[in-house]
Amino acid sequence: MLDDFGTGYSSLAYVQRFPIDVLKIDRSFVMGLGQGEDENRTIVEAIVSMARGLRVAVVAEGVETATQVAALREMGCPMAQGYHYARPLPAAAIEQFLGGDLPQAIATRR
Repeated sequence: MLDDFGTGYSSLAYVQRFPIDVLKIDRSFVMGLGQGEDENRTIVEAIVSMARGLRVAVVAEGVETATQVAALREMGCPMAQGYHYARPLPAAAIEQFLGGDLPQAIATRR
């Protein structure tokens, strides 16, 4: 997995140099989706398209709103993570969360 793709040391050179199976779009690009920031949308679309062309999975990180989810789906980004779906949980609470007992999972976290 190439985390935070498009920022810092996660450059295009790594995509060629290493056996990458997942590109994870940095949240800094996802944050601007749905807020009229066309540059972010263009970058996210390019990463999704590149991942598709390279036949690697793509995940958007830092998804916090339904608007961002809708934009990502429209662009063909099949996976996302972020507070829109769930806050970080301790390992013991994840089973409860996945089992549908969200109030108990959240109470366990406190």
